[in-house]
Amino acid sequence: MSESPPNIRPPTPDEIRDLAEAHHMSLSDEEVADFAAIIEGMLGGYERIDELPDPTPSVQYHTRDPGYRPDAQEDPLNAFVRKCEVPGADDGPLTGYEVGLKDSVSLAGVEMTLGSKLFEGYVPSTDATIVTRLLDAGATITGKLNMEDMALSGSGELSATGPVLNPRDDDYIAGGSSSGSAAAVATGDVDVAIGGDQGGSIRIPAAWSGIVGHKPTHSLVPYTGVAGLGRSFDHVGPMCSTVEECALLLDVLAGADGLDPRQGAVPTQQYSDGLGVDPTDVTVGVLEEGFGHDQSEEGVDDTVRDALAAFEDAGAEVTEVSVPMHLDGLPIWNAIGLEEITATVNAECVGHYGKGFYDTQFADAFGRARRAQADDYLTTMKLTLIAGQYLSNEYRGHYHAKGQNLARKLTAAYDEALEDVDVLAMPTTPQTAHEVNDDISRVEAIDRALNMLPNTAPFDNTGHPAISVPAGHSDGLPVGVMFVADSFDDVTALASAHAFEQHVEVEL
Repeated sequence: MSESPPNIRPPTPDEIRDLAEAHHMSLSDEEVADFAAIIEGMLGGYERIDELPDPTPSVQYHTRDPGYRPDAQEDPLNAFVRKCEVPGADDGPLTGYEVGLKDSVSLAGVEMTLGSKLFEGYVPSTDATIVTRLLDAGATITGKLNMEDMALSGSGELSATGPVLNPRDDDYIAGGSSSGSAAAVATGDVDVAIGGDQGGSIRIPAAWSGIVGHKPTHSLVPYTGVAGLGRSFDHVGPMCSTVEECALLLDVLAGADGLDPRQGAVPTQQYSDGLGVDPTDVTVGVLEEGFGHDQSEEGVDDTVRDALAAFEDAGAEVTEVSVPMHLDGLPIWNAIGLEEITATVNAECVGHYGKGFYDTQFADAFGRARRAQADDYLTTMKLTLIAGQYLSNEYRGHYHAKGQNLARKLTAAYDEALEDVDVLAMPTTPQTAHEVNDDISRVEAIDRALNMLPNTAPFDNTGHPAISVPAGHSDGLPVGVMFVADSFDDVTALASAHAFEQHVEVEL
């Protein structure tokens, strides 16, 4: 057997015992000695792995100004992590568009923090697939946008650099976790933005900040090069001022890249070509269980119902539908999410198994950071890792497995409801934006981070496309209505939302 290479240290006998005990094994001294010798020989082959170059996606556009972090005077809402400039192709459908990226999206040569102390100073060397597609389409990337710490909050107040303020009223917060994306679009500091969505993180800030946010069908847009939380519910998509802009971005972003393990064969179309339908061609199912949650504000429910009534007056067919299992959607998300996020973190946030591109630079950086700076985790991440590891250890993965099975049943329940209507409709969030409050307890902060999820999170587990569009306001704060369509029928979600946007007068 060959000797292990100098940069890979063989485990000591004590480490072998500890590793065995972690897998509930008791080893004899003879077994320990034998395994130590065998492992040392096995590691010899890793010398060749170290010698081989890592096949990473090539960077296509090399003119890059990594920029700077703007001060409070330039960025009063705290929407930006960095202002930068990366121009794309000379001509394309996005020529003239300035695009902001949620700071979980890799942009080579520009710092990426994920809103967390753990990633301060981390500079990726590759572009996310969606970055290459944006640049190929002629866009100029002008900012990395603030986000909740590692994307584990929906409030907009838990970034390592402080809260992102609401662009409609800065006494309130923008919503998260794609908080900076919503704020920058609403103020016009970028033309359009990219957000990520695992439990509602595109749609929540869109609703609270008064813009449009589209969570595409799961796997429609490649996640390659975007920091994820769980492959079964990671989504990335557009956040814009209008539905038309969301459709235009989806034209550019959608389709398999051959690198994302989440993707198989992905059917795509020109989504912008599907816009312009008349309200009389839209059938809306108002989801009974989307209203009247414990967290629901009467003004939000009333605003959405009034807006849908106005859509009906414009010609849409609007009917009530019931999916009782919708009320189980958030418990199902928890059963899946807690253990899957924990497993993802244990896999250095790049995951295990599945064919595709694995970002070894990111894995190395996060692996070092989480071992040295775990105390810097956001409170919601600490809670998730403790609860997720406990559930995995104590109940042997049972609840994650059953949660995934129940998600299939929930998917079928929505699909059955969608047989009779084009889209389901409901409030995006049960309440309007939280007020800025610097004096809250840990328990209150966690509640404020998660109490807006009952309508958004279920569709991350089922994967249905879901778009939030402004429906009006309640007590001066924006309210969003969410339209949900069949999987891979994003064009119907967008077309229905566009018809609503064009024919229902909304004041923010």
